[in-house]
Amino acid sequence: MSRQVAIVGVGHSKYGVRNDVNIPELAWESIKQALDDAGIEQKDIDYFIVSCAGGWSSEFLPAVVIGEYAGLTPKGTVRVEAACASGSAAIKLAHDMIASGTADIVMAIGIEKMNESPTPTLIECIGRAGNYFWEFESFGLTFPGYYALHATAYMDKYGATEEDLARVAVKNHYYGARNPKAHFQREITLEKALSSRYIAWPLKLYDCCPLSDGSATVILASEEVAKKLTDTPVWIAGIGSASGTSNISRRESYTSLKAAVLAAEQAYKMAGVDRENPVKYIDVAEVHDCFTIAEIMAYEDLGFCKRGEGVKLIRENQTYIGGLIPVNVSGGLKAKGHPIGATGEGMVAELTKQLRQEVERERQAPIKNGVALAHNIGGTGHYGYVIILSLSKPK
Repeated sequence: MSRQVAIVGVGHSKYGVRNDVNIPELAWESIKQALDDAGIEQKDIDYFIVSCAGGWSSEFLPAVVIGEYAGLTPKGTVRVEAACASGSAAIKLAHDMIASGTADIVMAIGIEKMNESPTPTLIECIGRAGNYFWEFESFGLTFPGYYALHATAYMDKYGATEEDLARVAVKNHYYGARNPKAHFQREITLEKALSSRYIAWPLKLYDCCPLSDGSATVILASEEVAKKLTDTPVWIAGIGSASGTSNISRRESYTSLKAAVLAAEQAYKMAGVDRENPVKYIDVAEVHDCFTIAEIMAYEDLGFCKRGEGVKLIRENQTYIGGLIPVNVSGGLKAKGHPIGATGEGMVAELTKQLRQEVERERQAPIKNGVALAHNIGGTGHYGYVIILSLSKPK
């Protein structure tokens, strides 16, 4: 019989260019916070999972290095990778271990130090997230190039403009400016976003997330253990995952990511959320805005609005606090930052604090139903994860 799983502790480092620390030191920043939050010690952890896309930093195999530094050795460990969704993959694995009875307390640690390599090296490595021989070697597609294809397809089909894309950046910088953990802690104007240089038309500089260093940690526990540790557990009510073709030329559409749609359907079904009207249930969401077009597509893939109406939500400020559904009030990947291996845990850590009403007042979403959603994409829909969190124990 499957057991209920709760989040009992979270931690989140400062994101940014973190040349002040090495990988285990950066990981420890969030690990220590999560242990303190849960009120437990390293000896209480049954298993720890490290998510890290890697390949550009000094530690190619960081799990054992982090484990030893953090005092988690000799507990069992593994490193997981699902591109930009590695963190959510770690949480899914931790959830399933506990739900199956394999472990009672599992720690998911997300870590990335991207700035140890030159930017061209990073762009090449990330560009390999899809099909290397067909798309990167043959055509030289970069990550911005992939999402530029989505942007042009969306603009052609639904009449979106570069100004619509820029509005996403303005919103997320507004909230990033109010988040002390964010990579970019400054607001920008619509004019500034629109006047920035093109990276891959129609995507400009402010349409793109930064190359960030950072860590985030989530501690999950079984129902029996969670009740002993905290009076405010945050339950994993739903969790879904799916994958897409490695070669994007085989996709049915460039205006949607099917892996996200399928993952959302799984998570909604598990959590008892109506797929036709999820905004009726969800108080706040963190979605994968590696590029501004990705956030607009996420609105539609998650069913927050109908197809082609994502631009309407951003034009009407409906994804600000006070609108239909607050989205990325952490600053999102766009402003909070995107240390690839830590992004999934960072989203869940943020939403856990949102549900517990522990974030800065200016970016605290109203919590009415006690439900939050994290949407995490790896590559350009190569991996899709959706996690639904709830203050109420699932039935």
